Amino acid sequence: MIAAFFDIDGTIYREGLITEVFKKMINYEYIDGSQWYSEVRPAYMNWDKRVGDYDTYLLKMVDIYKEAVKGLNAEQMAYVARRVIQQKGERVYTFSRQQIKWHQKEKNKVIAISGSPSELVKEMSKKYEMDDYRGTIYELDEKGYYNGSIVPMWDAVSKRKAILEMVEKYDIDLSKSYAYGDTAGDLTMLSMVGHPYAINPTRELISKINQDEVLRKKINIIVERKDVIYHLDINNLKLID
Repeated sequence: MIAAFFDIDGTIYREGLITEVFKKMINYEYIDGSQWYSEVRPAYMNWDKRVGDYDTYLLKMVDIYKEAVKGLNAEQMAYVARRVIQQKGERVYTFSRQQIKWHQKEKNKVIAISGSPSELVKEMSKKYEMDDYRGTIYELDEKGYYNGSIVPMWDAVSKRKAILEMVEKYDIDLSKSYAYGDTAGDLTMLSMVGHPYAINPTRELISKINQDEVLRKKINIIVERKDVIYHLDINNLKLID
Protein backbone atom coordinates (compact mmCIF):
# COMPACT_ATOMS: atom_id res chain seq x y z
CA MET A 1 0.00 0.00 0.00
CA ILE A 2 1.18 3.51 -0.89
CA ALA A 3 0.30 6.33 1.51
CA ALA A 4 0.35 10.12 1.47
CA PHE A 5 0.99 11.74 4.86
CA PHE A 6 -0.14 15.35 5.20
CA ASP A 7 0.64 17.86 7.90
CA ILE A 8 -2.27 20.32 8.11
CA ASP A 9 -1.23 23.68 9.58
CA GLY A 10 0.73 25.60 6.95
CA THR A 11 0.70 22.60 4.61
CA ILE A 12 -2.97 22.06 3.76
CA TYR A 13 -4.55 24.88 5.73
CA ARG A 14 -3.02 28.28 4.96
CA GLU A 15 -2.42 29.17 8.60
CA GLY A 16 -2.91 27.34 11.90
CA LEU A 17 -6.21 25.68 12.74
CA ILE A 18 -5.59 26.14 16.45
CA THR A 19 -5.70 29.91 15.84
CA GLU A 20 -9.23 29.55 14.51
CA VAL A 21 -10.40 27.35 17.36
CA PHE A 22 -8.83 29.77 19.83
CA LYS A 23 -10.86 32.65 18.36
CA LYS A 24 -14.01 30.55 18.36
CA MET A 25 -13.53 29.68 22.02
CA ILE A 26 -13.29 33.39 22.83
CA ASN A 27 -16.58 33.93 20.98
CA TYR A 28 -18.19 31.16 23.03
CA GLU A 29 -16.60 32.61 26.22
CA TYR A 30 -14.63 29.45 26.92
CA ILE A 31 -11.49 31.61 26.91
CA ASP A 32 -11.15 35.09 28.42
CA GLY A 33 -10.53 37.41 25.48
CA SER A 34 -8.04 39.41 27.54
CA GLN A 35 -5.65 36.44 27.35
CA TRP A 36 -5.38 36.99 23.61
CA TYR A 37 -4.29 40.60 24.05
CA SER A 38 -2.02 40.13 27.04
CA GLU A 39 -0.39 36.77 26.25
CA VAL A 40 -0.97 35.56 22.69
CA ARG A 41 -1.22 38.72 20.60
CA PRO A 42 2.34 39.96 21.33
CA ALA A 43 3.78 36.63 20.08
CA TYR A 44 1.38 36.72 17.11
CA MET A 45 2.37 40.28 16.18
CA ASN A 46 6.07 39.40 16.30
CA TRP A 47 5.47 36.49 13.98
CA ASP A 48 3.16 38.51 11.72
CA LYS A 49 5.85 41.21 11.38
CA ARG A 50 8.44 38.47 10.74
CA VAL A 51 10.53 39.48 13.75
CA GLY A 52 9.53 36.41 15.77
CA ASP A 53 9.00 32.74 14.95
CA TYR A 54 5.75 30.87 14.52
CA ASP A 55 6.64 28.17 17.06
CA THR A 56 6.80 30.74 19.90
CA TYR A 57 3.33 31.94 18.97
CA LEU A 58 2.00 28.40 18.60
CA LEU A 59 3.33 27.16 21.93
CA LYS A 60 1.89 30.19 23.71
CA MET A 61 -1.53 29.38 22.28
CA VAL A 62 -1.14 25.71 23.19
CA ASP A 63 -0.39 26.61 26.82
CA ILE A 64 -3.50 28.78 27.11
CA TYR A 65 -5.66 26.34 25.12
CA LYS A 66 -4.59 23.48 27.41
CA GLU A 67 -5.76 25.42 30.46
CA ALA A 68 -8.89 26.73 28.75
CA VAL A 69 -10.24 23.30 27.84
CA LYS A 70 -9.62 21.91 31.32
CA GLY A 71 -13.03 21.14 32.78
CA LEU A 72 -14.86 21.29 29.45
CA ASN A 73 -16.36 18.11 28.09
CA ALA A 74 -15.56 16.36 24.83
CA GLU A 75 -18.90 17.23 23.23
CA GLN A 76 -18.30 20.96 23.68
CA MET A 77 -14.96 20.85 21.91
CA ALA A 78 -16.27 18.53 19.19
CA TYR A 79 -18.92 21.16 18.43
CA VAL A 80 -16.32 23.95 18.31
CA ALA A 81 -14.17 21.86 15.96
CA ARG A 82 -17.10 21.18 13.62
CA ARG A 83 -17.97 24.87 13.47
CA VAL A 84 -14.38 25.89 12.74
CA ILE A 85 -14.06 23.45 9.84
CA GLN A 86 -17.51 24.34 8.49
CA GLN A 87 -16.53 28.00 8.36
CA LYS A 88 -12.79 27.86 7.61
CA GLY A 89 -12.11 24.43 6.10
CA GLU A 90 -11.92 25.70 2.51
CA ARG A 91 -9.00 28.04 3.27
CA VAL A 92 -6.38 25.68 1.91
CA TYR A 93 -3.50 25.72 -0.56
CA THR A 94 -4.46 24.84 -4.12
CA PHE A 95 -1.46 22.52 -4.54
CA SER A 96 -2.26 20.53 -1.40
CA ARG A 97 -5.93 20.20 -2.33
CA GLN A 98 -4.96 18.96 -5.79
CA GLN A 99 -2.50 16.45 -4.33
CA ILE A 100 -5.12 15.05 -1.95
CA LYS A 101 -7.48 14.50 -4.88
CA TRP A 102 -4.69 12.95 -6.97
CA HIS A 103 -3.74 10.49 -4.23
CA GLN A 104 -7.36 9.52 -3.76
CA LYS A 105 -7.71 8.92 -7.50
CA GLU A 106 -4.61 6.71 -7.32
CA LYS A 107 -6.20 4.75 -4.44
CA ASN A 108 -3.43 5.71 -2.02
CA LYS A 109 -4.09 5.94 1.70
CA VAL A 110 -4.41 9.64 2.58
CA ILE A 111 -3.52 10.31 6.22
CA ALA A 112 -3.38 13.55 8.22
CA ILE A 113 -0.67 13.84 10.88
CA SER A 114 -0.95 17.22 12.58
CA GLY A 115 -0.05 19.08 15.74
CA SER A 116 -3.53 20.59 15.90
CA PRO A 117 -5.99 19.21 18.48
CA SER A 118 -7.21 15.79 17.38
CA GLU A 119 -10.83 17.04 17.37
CA LEU A 120 -9.91 19.53 14.64
CA VAL A 121 -7.78 17.04 12.72
CA LYS A 122 -10.69 14.59 12.77
CA GLU A 123 -13.09 17.15 11.27
CA MET A 124 -10.56 18.28 8.64
CA SER A 125 -9.84 14.68 7.63
CA LYS A 126 -13.59 14.02 7.31
CA LYS A 127 -14.05 17.10 5.14
CA TYR A 128 -11.37 15.98 2.71
CA GLU A 129 -12.34 12.29 2.93
CA MET A 130 -9.01 11.13 4.29
CA ASP A 131 -8.50 7.55 5.41
CA ASP A 132 -7.04 8.18 8.84
CA TYR A 133 -5.55 10.87 11.08
CA ARG A 134 -3.45 11.62 14.13
CA GLY A 135 -3.45 14.89 16.08
CA THR A 136 -2.45 16.23 19.47
CA ILE A 137 -4.53 14.49 22.13
CA TYR A 138 -5.93 16.59 24.93
CA GLU A 139 -6.70 13.89 27.46
CA LEU A 140 -10.04 13.28 29.16
CA ASP A 141 -10.77 12.11 32.67
CA GLU A 142 -13.05 9.17 33.45
CA LYS A 143 -16.12 11.43 33.18
CA GLY A 144 -15.25 12.76 29.73
CA TYR A 145 -13.82 16.13 30.80
CA TYR A 146 -10.43 17.51 29.75
CA ASN A 147 -7.88 17.15 32.53
CA GLY A 148 -5.09 19.41 31.24
CA SER A 149 -2.73 16.64 30.07
CA ILE A 150 -1.68 16.37 26.43
CA VAL A 151 0.01 13.93 24.08
CA PRO A 152 1.64 16.17 21.43
CA MET A 153 1.81 15.51 17.71
CA TRP A 154 3.71 18.58 16.51
CA ASP A 155 7.27 17.31 16.95
CA ALA A 156 9.39 15.09 14.72
CA VAL A 157 9.59 12.21 17.23
CA SER A 158 5.82 11.98 17.66
CA LYS A 159 5.20 12.15 13.92
CA ARG A 160 7.72 9.37 13.29
CA LYS A 161 5.93 7.18 15.83
CA ALA A 162 2.57 7.93 14.20
CA ILE A 163 3.85 6.97 10.76
CA LEU A 164 5.26 3.69 12.03
CA GLU A 165 1.85 2.90 13.55
CA MET A 166 0.22 3.59 10.18
CA VAL A 167 2.79 1.42 8.40
CA GLU A 168 1.83 -1.50 10.61
CA LYS A 169 -1.89 -0.79 10.39
CA TYR A 170 -2.09 -0.52 6.59
CA ASP A 171 1.03 -2.43 5.43
CA ILE A 172 2.48 0.73 3.87
CA ASP A 173 5.57 0.75 1.65
CA LEU A 174 7.34 3.94 2.74
CA SER A 175 9.79 3.85 -0.17
CA LYS A 176 6.88 4.45 -2.55
CA SER A 177 4.94 6.79 -0.26
CA TYR A 178 4.61 10.57 -0.03
CA ALA A 179 4.77 13.14 2.75
CA TYR A 180 3.92 16.84 2.84
CA GLY A 181 5.06 19.26 5.53
CA ASP A 182 6.28 22.79 6.17
CA THR A 183 8.29 22.95 9.42
CA ALA A 184 11.15 21.18 11.18
CA GLY A 185 8.57 19.13 13.07
CA ASP A 186 7.83 17.39 9.77
CA LEU A 187 11.47 16.48 9.11
CA THR A 188 11.27 12.80 10.08
CA MET A 189 8.02 12.44 8.18
CA LEU A 190 9.71 13.78 5.04
CA SER A 191 12.84 11.69 5.59
CA MET A 192 10.94 8.42 5.94
CA VAL A 193 9.24 8.40 2.52
CA GLY A 194 10.40 8.08 -1.05
CA HIS A 195 8.59 11.22 -2.25
CA PRO A 196 8.81 14.11 0.25
CA TYR A 197 7.36 17.57 -0.40
CA ALA A 198 8.21 20.69 1.60
CA ILE A 199 5.30 23.12 1.22
CA ASN A 200 6.22 26.79 1.79
CA PRO A 201 9.02 25.55 4.07
CA THR A 202 10.40 27.51 6.98
CA ARG A 203 14.02 28.61 7.00
CA GLU A 204 14.70 26.07 9.76
CA LEU A 205 13.31 23.21 7.66
CA ILE A 206 15.36 24.25 4.62
CA SER A 207 18.46 24.38 6.81
CA LYS A 208 17.85 20.88 8.17
CA ILE A 209 17.17 19.49 4.69
CA ASN A 210 20.47 20.93 3.51
CA GLN A 211 22.22 19.05 6.32
CA ASP A 212 20.69 15.72 5.26
CA GLU A 213 22.35 14.49 2.07
CA VAL A 214 19.81 11.71 1.46
CA LEU A 215 16.76 13.93 1.97
CA ARG A 216 18.33 16.73 -0.07
CA LYS A 217 18.50 14.46 -3.13
CA LYS A 218 14.82 13.56 -3.10
CA ILE A 219 13.04 16.60 -1.65
CA ASN A 220 10.52 18.61 -3.67
CA ILE A 221 10.18 22.27 -2.67
CA ILE A 222 6.79 23.82 -3.40
CA VAL A 223 6.00 27.48 -2.82
CA GLU A 224 2.50 28.85 -3.43
CA ARG A 225 1.95 32.59 -3.54
CA LYS A 226 -1.20 34.32 -4.76
CA ASP A 227 -2.39 32.16 -7.70
CA VAL A 228 1.04 30.81 -8.70
CA ILE A 229 2.64 27.51 -7.64
CA TYR A 230 6.46 27.30 -7.84
CA HIS A 231 8.46 24.06 -7.87
CA LEU A 232 11.97 25.01 -6.70
CA ASP A 233 15.28 23.18 -6.97
CA ILE A 234 16.93 23.13 -3.57
CA ASN A 235 20.38 23.01 -5.22
CA ASN A 236 19.71 26.44 -6.76
CA LEU A 237 17.88 27.87 -3.76
CA LYS A 238 19.50 30.94 -2.21
CA LEU A 239 18.27 32.10 1.19
CA ILE A 240 18.44 35.85 1.72
CA ASP A 241 19.18 37.08 5.24
